[in-house]
Amino acid sequence: MSDISDSLTRADEQHFTRPVPKSAGAQMRFLVKQLKSTKAAAELLGISRRTVERYVKNQIQHPKPALAARLEAEVRKRWQPLVRKRARDQAARQTGLVIETRARFGFTAAPGTTDDGRMRRLTQHLPPEYAARLFAAQESGATEPQLRAIAAEGLQEIYFKDNGARATGLLVEFTDIDYVDFTF
Repeated sequence: MSDISDSLTRADEQHFTRPVPKSAGAQMRFLVKQLKSTKAAAELLGISRRTVERYVKNQIQHPKPALAARLEAEVRKRWQPLVRKRARDQAARQTGLVIETRARFGFTAAPGTTDDGRMRRLTQHLPPEYAARLFAAQESGATEPQLRAIAAEGLQEIYFKDNGARATGLLVEFTDIDYVDFTF
């Protein structure tokens, strides 16, 4: 399960200036235009080239649920790339991002302190450098544990260590995520 990556993608979608196509025909036409051929769209979706052509001409209007989900996911992934890039660049350079999560946080700290993990609900602004690291890692194909480690480091430094003002030897583990949402 890719909680962090999916949440970053959902945050991108908040910046779309036009709605994503809703009908199967419009989605298929957009996908064919992006991939520049019906053959590429058919291979991507795992259907025949003729079926793609039928969707493009609106001869078929209601795909099966599995195909509808794949089609919508592929269209959303490619929808308004410049708008998405502009929002990510602004977050990585200026505004940062806000993470809201409910997860288990465990600690490695000095002797005599508790290291028992417990569920916490946090809403915290992360500075632009953590946003840039998360976006770069996601674009380079980082795994979920790698993205989780970057988010944990950001929460560790900003929330738990209060920008270095306390708990200098603290290391935070970010596990058992109930939910995580980003906004930027």
